[in-house]
Amino acid sequence: MKALLLVLLLLIACLSLGAAEVGPPKPKQTMPVLPAEETLGWKPMFDGKSLKGWTGDPKYWRCEGGAIVGEITPETLVKNNTFIIWEGSVAGDFELKAEYRITDKGNSGINYHSTDVVGLPFALTGPQADIDGQNKHTGQNYEERGRTFNALRGQITRIRPGVKAEIIGSVGDPKELVAFIHNGDWNEYHLVVRAGTQIHILNGHVMSVVIDDEPALHHPEGKIGVQVHVGPPMKVEYRNLRLKTP
Repeated sequence: MKALLLVLLLLIACLSLGAAEVGPPKPKQTMPVLPAEETLGWKPMFDGKSLKGWTGDPKYWRCEGGAIVGEITPETLVKNNTFIIWEGSVAGDFELKAEYRITDKGNSGINYHSTDVVGLPFALTGPQADIDGQNKHTGQNYEERGRTFNALRGQITRIRPGVKAEIIGSVGDPKELVAFIHNGDWNEYHLVVRAGTQIHILNGHVMSVVIDDEPALHHPEGKIGVQVHVGPPMKVEYRNLRLKTP
């Protein structure tokens, strides 16, 4: 009798352990994959044939060879940075892709979440994905007519209220990252903006990240524009500009 009782107790214990292990099935493990179809959700910002939908000074901007071309000559030097500005607006989260090519002495950039500058035509203030022909600044996050250098190439920064941008991490050595930039040839910028987080990706490599926790200085307006910069004669070309919102 005692032996039978012991067997029953062991059986009950085993069943209890089994019941404890029963639960929802574990999810199947998955790994990151390559992006879905590139055209999915992306909307063109430039038709490749005209400057329709863009506003800028025709002295500096034209459509040529399937690209938006910004050029400064010895006869048309500028006293202030001048933009050609997309007539749309994106104030919230978005992604932007654009290809650019720039001359050796050129200086340009893609502004986003920007606003007009009162009293200056074709001028913007706001965050910028920086570009220059010498690749001293390309990839960094520079706030035009604002807080200036928010993240240099290779940096992850956070901006707290009332405090300058602070370095909290790195996405790589800036000297090594510059090797991914194609001098004198086409490069692809990919900007990912989510709330106060701004990620600049160039040719598939993250160049800088800003986490902006300074709500008073966020730019609520969503103007997008590309720039020709004060300095020597230069030429910059943009093509395949496209936008995606969540």
